[in-house]
Amino acid sequence: MFEKNVPLKQISHYKIGGNAKYFFEAKNADDLIEAIKKQRQLKTPLFILAGATNVLINDEGFNGLIIKIQNSKIKIQNDNSKFKIIKAEAGASMAELIKTAIEENLSCLEWAGGLPGTLGGAIRGNAGAFGGETKNIIEEVISLDISQKIPKIIKRKAKNCDFEYRSSIFKKNPQKEIIIEATLKLQKGDRKEIEEKTNQNINYRLLKQPMEYPSLGSTFKNIPISQINNNININQLLNQHKSALIIKNDPFPIIPAAFLISEAGLKGISIGGAMISPKHPNFIVNVLDAKAKDIENLIQLVKKEVREKFKIELQEEIERLNNQV
Repeated sequence: MFEKNVPLKQISHYKIGGNAKYFFEAKNADDLIEAIKKQRQLKTPLFILAGATNVLINDEGFNGLIIKIQNSKIKIQNDNSKFKIIKAEAGASMAELIKTAIEENLSCLEWAGGLPGTLGGAIRGNAGAFGGETKNIIEEVISLDISQKIPKIIKRKAKNCDFEYRSSIFKKNPQKEIIIEATLKLQKGDRKEIEEKTNQNINYRLLKQPMEYPSLGSTFKNIPISQINNNININQLLNQHKSALIIKNDPFPIIPAAFLISEAGLKGISIGGAMISPKHPNFIVNVLDAKAKDIENLIQLVKKEVREKFKIELQEEIERLNNQV
């Protein structure tokens, strides 16, 4: 059912944002096609939301149609001696997917313990943590191409999804395709070990990340070492510290954006109701009914200070919903 003037603040993981002029929850591919037809009739802008865990929604809201992906079925397909195949719809939460993996004694998803959002969002941004990435568990992705006059289903093997660091073909072409479902290949393992590793990652997030406040997770992408080999400022910084404690695998060697933000002296800085977390400075948290403009101002401040001090241009990991979409 189409709704009007829906408050996006209630949906946003950030608890920030104005109203959507039109809003529709899609529970299957037929719903999506119906919504696209309606959007074309209305001649209005379109934006797809899933878990809304990585999208900064502007204060003015969206003068168009928001389609909220609500398909969430998870099915165990078949298995052999080492692997099981799972089919999961794009709206399935990562938490539910991880729970299913543990119940079925399946490994390869432990890295995602505590990761918010949905499978579709994780595929789109090739989400990763603790050395793992979404692309490593994907066999096939089914999407709906809405760039055609008649929307059509597309099936892609993982190798054709153009997965890169925090990116994919779906993120590079945001108005072209909507992820519907994916086939995952998970390895059989020992349930106790799988559960322990998953819980370790969940507990690490609780300990090291400001989970007590609304946020969008990491605001900026980490910086691959390969991009900064000749950066004198960074090399001097690494020489001042124990570089072995700074450089991490994500899944390749990187310098955490949080480290540079901290070294720039920005921990705890606030604008309006938003703050650069002292606990994890790559998180910009909503501590006091922040507005999108507060977040944006802090983002620009961080980029400016890191650029001036270290000659590094940070790239945002989050996305934006505004009326220019």
